[in-house]
Amino acid sequence: GLAPCWYRAEMSGSSRLGLAGATCPTRAARGCRWVRCCRCLHALKVGWKVCWAKAASEEEQNRMAFLSHDISMLRLFETFLENTPQLTLLLYVILRTNKAEPSQGLGICTAFLCVTWSLLDYHQSLRSFLQDKYELSLGSSAVYFLWNLSLTCPRILVVALFALLWPYGVAVHFLLVWLAMFLWVSLQGTDFMESPGPEQLYRAIVAVILYFSWFNVAPGRTLYRSIIYHGFILVDSTLLALSWLLCRSPSDEHLYLIPVVSAALPCYLLGLLLRVSYYKWLHPSARAQQQDSYDEVDANRRTDGLEFRTVLEPDLVNRRMQWLAQRQFVVPVLAEQHLLNGAAAADAAV
Repeated sequence: GLAPCWYRAEMSGSSRLGLAGATCPTRAARGCRWVRCCRCLHALKVGWKVCWAKAASEEEQNRMAFLSHDISMLRLFETFLENTPQLTLLLYVILRTNKAEPSQGLGICTAFLCVTWSLLDYHQSLRSFLQDKYELSLGSSAVYFLWNLSLTCPRILVVALFALLWPYGVAVHFLLVWLAMFLWVSLQGTDFMESPGPEQLYRAIVAVILYFSWFNVAPGRTLYRSIIYHGFILVDSTLLALSWLLCRSPSDEHLYLIPVVSAALPCYLLGLLLRVSYYKWLHPSARAQQQDSYDEVDANRRTDGLEFRTVLEPDLVNRRMQWLAQRQFVVPVLAEQHLLNGAAAADAAV
C-alpha cells in the first residue's frame, strides 16, 4: 500500500534525523492504521522528551512537527478509506432494518463529527506552516468545521438512501465517480510520492476522498476547480436523492426520511455559503490581502502575499506536507523558498 512506500522513502534520512525508531518494518506496515499507530507511539515518546526538556532544541521541535504532520495526513487517509465507508454502511443497515439502538444513534453522530474533525485537523496542520499571525482562530475553526459538516452529512446520507433501493448499484456508482475523480486528479498533476507507482496509488486514494469531500491537490487558485467539483457533487447527490424519492415503494416505511432528504439540499447550500464566507474573510490569503491594502505603496514594505514560518537551519522538513501546503495556500515566489517545516505544532507542544 501507500504507507509502506511512504516509509521506504524516509528510510534514507531516518537515522540522521532521529526517525529510525518511528519507522515500522515494511512487512509489518500493512495499512494506514498500523503505520499511524507506530507514528503515534513514537510521537508520544518524542513529545514526552520535548515537554520535560529544560530547553528543547530546534531539531527536536522540528522532529515533533514532522511526526504530527504525518499523523494528521495518515488520519485523513484512514478516515475516508475506512471510517467513512463504514459509517455509510452502518447508516444503510439501520435504514434497512428500520431499527436503531440509542448507542447506534450516538455512534453515528460521533462518526460524523470525527470525519469532520479529521478535515479540521488536517487543515490546522497545513496552517502550522504559516506564521503565528495566520493561526487558525477559534471562530475560523468553528466555521471551517461547520461547512465541512454541512457538506459531508448530506453526501453520506444520499449514498446510503440510494443503497436502500439498489445495493449493487451503489457499487457501480462509486466506481464511476471514483474513475472520474481519478482522471481529474491525474489531469491536474501531482508530485506527492517519489516514484510513478506509489503516485498512482496516492491519486487513487485522493479520488476516494473526493467521492465524499473536497481535497485540493493542484497549485494555484482553486475557485474554478472548486466550482466544478461542488457543482458535480451537488448534481450527483441530487440525482441520488431524486432516485430514492421517485422509485421507492408507496408502502415504504421510511416516510419520516422525506423531510430529512428535503433538508439535505438546504444543508449542502448552507455549507457552500459558509465555505464562501470562510475563503472571503477568514482564509490566510484573504487576510494577507487585507493587511496589504493598509500598507503604504512602497515596494520595500509590501509582503505581496502570505508570510510563512522560517527556521534558520532546519534539520527536518516534511516534504509531503510542504508540497500540500504550497497547493493549499497561494505561495509567492519569494515566500516559497522559505516554506519549511512549520514548527507551530511543536511550539504548542512545548
